[in-house]
Amino acid sequence: MKKIWFPLMLLLVLIISACGNHSAENKEGSSTKEKSSEMITYQSENGPIKVPAHPKRVVVLSSFAGDVMALNVKLVGVDSWSKMNPRFQKQLKDVAEVSDENIEKIMELNPDLIIGLSTTKNIDKLSKIAPTVTYTYGKVDYLTQFLEIGKLLNKEKEAKAWIEDFKKRAQKAGEEIRAKIGENATVSVIENFNKQLYVFGNNWGRGTEILYQEMKLKMPKKVEETALKPGYYALSPEALPEFAGDYLIISKNADTDNSFQETETYKNIPAVKNGRVFEANAKEFYFNDPITLDYQLDFFVKHFLGK
Repeated sequence: MKKIWFPLMLLLVLIISACGNHSAENKEGSSTKEKSSEMITYQSENGPIKVPAHPKRVVVLSSFAGDVMALNVKLVGVDSWSKMNPRFQKQLKDVAEVSDENIEKIMELNPDLIIGLSTTKNIDKLSKIAPTVTYTYGKVDYLTQFLEIGKLLNKEKEAKAWIEDFKKRAQKAGEEIRAKIGENATVSVIENFNKQLYVFGNNWGRGTEILYQEMKLKMPKKVEETALKPGYYALSPEALPEFAGDYLIISKNADTDNSFQETETYKNIPAVKNGRVFEANAKEFYFNDPITLDYQLDFFVKHFLGK
């Protein structure tokens, strides 16, 4: 199995706050007065940290942009993967794209809170500009991760309410889908990324959390053996039939080589022959934030149930 960089792992974007940078204030049409002055203590995985009680200029250097948007908190900078997500384009139209190499650019954004992954570079520099909180991807489950973002943004109540509602909706849909396709029917989620096919476990975005954790659908034995623990598994197009379930979800990148779908090996997979392949735009399907999860749930209800 190859070690790869995935959006949920390589979303290392960088932000730096402009701390009194007047030229930045002029560019943004804002001032430090717009920042939240009241502070609270957030218990991060690295210990307690003082953060704004009501953050107003957040930079996200990871896959958490959708979590912040779902809680109606203003973003001023996000990673490139979030910017390219079609479902985020409207909300992120005027939000800057940044990376952890763009120190000066991030400083101009004048953030009052920075959110990143534990692998984000230049944490020491970022922390001098604004409170910087990082998370280790996969350390907690996907809904707990959203709850943590809610606590960080002082919106725990709103996060809890969404989680409870989402679980009810997803589990109800799962009951209906299992009743239709059978309790033992299997589902695989694959993606062609950078000329390599991958199959996913139950916690790597692409709707896997919904299908396997909430809906309780089954993955093929081969997928369970290879992808469940690490989260994903790289395979050759020739090996795909071994990993394909009764239903096949393809997180498809239209701008990459998808010639595997033209091969006889692919065409002879039972799920393909039976019309049980559901294709999604990979750029909309990568993440597991509330905005993406709602879209993924609607996608599965539509394709499995025809609703």
